[in-house]
Amino acid sequence: MTVPMAVDRYSFPFTAIVGQERMKMALVLNAINPSIGGVLIRGEKGTAKSTAVRALARLLPEQEVVAGCHFGCHPRDLETLCSECRDRLAAGEDPLPSTTRRMRVVELPINASEDRVVGTIDLEAALKEGSRKFEPGVLAEANRNILYVDEVNLLDDHIVDVLLDAAAMGVNVVEREGVSVMHPARFILVGTMNPEEGELRPQLLDRFGLCVDVEGIRDLDQRVAIVEQRAGWEDDPSGFYERNAGAEDEIRVRIAEGISTFPEVNLPRQILRLIAQLSIALEVDGHRSDLVCARAAQAKAAYDSAEEVDLSHVTDVAEMVYAHRLRAVPFGKGGPNLGEVIGRIVGQAS
Repeated sequence: MTVPMAVDRYSFPFTAIVGQERMKMALVLNAINPSIGGVLIRGEKGTAKSTAVRALARLLPEQEVVAGCHFGCHPRDLETLCSECRDRLAAGEDPLPSTTRRMRVVELPINASEDRVVGTIDLEAALKEGSRKFEPGVLAEANRNILYVDEVNLLDDHIVDVLLDAAAMGVNVVEREGVSVMHPARFILVGTMNPEEGELRPQLLDRFGLCVDVEGIRDLDQRVAIVEQRAGWEDDPSGFYERNAGAEDEIRVRIAEGISTFPEVNLPRQILRLIAQLSIALEVDGHRSDLVCARAAQAKAAYDSAEEVDLSHVTDVAEMVYAHRLRAVPFGKGGPNLGEVIGRIVGQAS
């Protein structure tokens, strides 16, 4: 049994969260394959959104990073090195010294300015000394970590655009008065919001890979279990973690194996045709949904230790892929829900 060196008193065990299985799975899939494009979690307060994000970080494998690098570059991934690490290599520091670190959750303040997000360039130093003195921002801290944006719907649209652009490209480019700095910005993006406080524009919604709607649990026994679990954690965090360590280890191993194996998971052409049929039948705009659904299904297959994506993996992820991409939502209110409609389309296609 693997127990972290120090139990974080402020991080509740991932596997001890009662219910909210779809939210937890969306987070796990993005941990396995961050190119899915992040997850937006929509729901009322008090539904374990931030708890799940922080708990996930402790389940992720340790990373090898360049010692002394602000961006946490991987010492052997030469294509994604920052400019400082490239300079160190050119100066003869080969191989680059390395160390390990745990992934962490980097939070974006709701009132963050653009400079705080992307970083700033010291123009005076650039003009007088010809040097590119760069003060890193949140995107630099988030590289190879989890970037958590609470109340993302309350952020300025331009800031959201910047975050999503960086998440899609894997780099952050800062330009001021003809001076340009670029650094790696690969992160797992998690946004949370309460729809009652305002919505995101459809163009921004589509940029999130997955979307999950959560609400308070109505089941009596589960609500009692939530209170009992929380009380047990607050009374004795170390003992509570010990009691959940077996389940935590199991999911930790599955995530690590999924990260290493998902690139080899076979994605048959008939599955790609099925995904395309889903997108056409649901009348979603563009092709982003097809790409995200394929990546998410592949990550789910890897998490399940499957060598090939099958119908079940597509149906497991499809609702998370399409829920926020429908131009109209003719589901619920006494009619079929989105999951039932997806199941019908998949059944007809297969």
